[in-house]
Amino acid sequence: MIKILFICHGNICRSTMAESIMCWLVKKNHLQGSYCIASAATSTEEIGNPIHHGTRRKLREQNIPIVEHYARQICLQDAEKYDYIIGMDDANICNLTRMLPAQYHHKLSKLLDHTKRKGNIADPWYTGNFDETFVDVLEGCQGLLEETRPK
Repeated sequence: MIKILFICHGNICRSTMAESIMCWLVKKNHLQGSYCIASAATSTEEIGNPIHHGTRRKLREQNIPIVEHYARQICLQDAEKYDYIIGMDDANICNLTRMLPAQYHHKLSKLLDHTKRKGNIADPWYTGNFDETFVDVLEGCQGLLEETRPK
């Protein structure tokens, strides 16, 4: 079982979008029994809050089922459990390296590191551009699936 945890600042926009997209891609490729997918935050700001309405709107627009989720913060047990801890930007990775013991740092990467074009995924909380975020997250999830797909 391949265990993936998506991370963003608040766990209501990007990481929940990635969680829903990755679950959809896994199901579409008939790989449900091969993956465990979840998401969490680096901050405590949004704990308990549902997925942002902009993320919900964009996923519905694309006919991607929404994984129901309430924001939570990453914890040490997550670092132990998950094989991949995928941040959305440099700030997420910086926070994760401070929050998690060094023995888990090899599990950290940014989502776009799993594509041909590296970089950060802009936070639509600040930009308001859920369309751009969707394109980046979809590309990242497709790359991650190809990279981790059981042979």
